[in-house]
Amino acid sequence: MGAGRLYAAVAAGGFRRYATYRVATAAGVFTNTVFGVILVYTYLALWDERPHLGGYDQAQAVTYVWLGQALYVTLALQGGGVEQDLMERIRSGEIAVDLYRPADLQLWWLATDLGRSLFQFLGRGVIPFAFGALVFPMALPSGVVSWAALLVALVLAMLVSFGIRYLAALSVFWLLDGAGVSQAVMIAGVFFSGIVLPLNVFPGTFGEVVRMLPWAAQLQMPADVLMGEVDPLEAFAFQAMWAVVLLAAGRLLQSAATRRVVVQGG
Repeated sequence: MGAGRLYAAVAAGGFRRYATYRVATAAGVFTNTVFGVILVYTYLALWDERPHLGGYDQAQAVTYVWLGQALYVTLALQGGGVEQDLMERIRSGEIAVDLYRPADLQLWWLATDLGRSLFQFLGRGVIPFAFGALVFPMALPSGVVSWAALLVALVLAMLVSFGIRYLAALSVFWLLDGAGVSQAVMIAGVFFSGIVLPLNVFPGTFGEVVRMLPWAAQLQMPADVLMGEVDPLEAFAFQAMWAVVLLAAGRLLQSAATRRVVVQGG
């Protein structure tokens, strides 16, 4: 089997694994939709008081909410992706089996996470987004090009998301426990991704800083691409830059960790 076919099969396996949790998926769709409605009315009240906050009108703010609900689990903004499995395998020592596979460790887990992300987007993301589009006024593009640009932005967002979480998982080679790192990933993901409030509402220097961090590539960039608030090529360049930086950092940390394999138990 060629390398391309191997990682495609790994991604398909990741997709099938999460597809088996049908009740959890249905519960997730319901939860995302309910929280989406709550956030929409919160945003509408806020935008009534502060029209055009962050440069968005109310329809754009509503669109941002529903895209966030579609991507919340897709990008594991609060953690909970394949990094949890990887942390446990490092802690238990089962990572040694992974290192003996005739496959690249980083690409293996990346393919698995892409399969997970694709299922979560289709299984838990599309329905709440469609519900929002039917019930609330949203700023959606009419052209095919804008939707295609969104898909490119989403793929790049998935790479950035994995890059962040892969670095967090590799830290367990030294820490031997991923609980603290998982909490840090959760807090940073919730705040800096913009899932609570769009990053463009943050004022001054602080706002400029958070919009330069990699988390901005996960939700803020796809949202602005969808609503035509940013040149897609500029957004892609920003996302691709962070994807390359994070994946390269993961490669370097992986190399350091596998030269000094320290796992709990020996």
